[in-house]
Amino acid sequence: MAAEPPPPLEPIVVPVFREEGFGDKFLRKTRENPLVPLGCLCTVGFLTYGLINFKRGNTRKSQLMMRGRILAQGLTFVALLGGIAVTAMKSRK
Repeated sequence: MAAEPPPPLEPIVVPVFREEGFGDKFLRKTRENPLVPLGCLCTVGFLTYGLINFKRGNTRKSQLMMRGRILAQGLTFVALLGGIAVTAMKSRK
């Protein structure tokens, strides 16, 4: 009995990915978790306004802005952890 030749091999299609720049990656990550950039902006805003008040000598308002900055940083961190958790849950599905 003669052996049949093996079937012809099909070419393997390799996906081609385009290089993602900083702007593209930033927009993609912002769409995935919009609260993190918003929290960063709030943190910078509190810090800037607090430093301005410190320079002007308004220590009460400066202290209040620094406390607000800490709160904004904490909320940004929570948003970051929440985004990581959501991404991990999506990858399991």
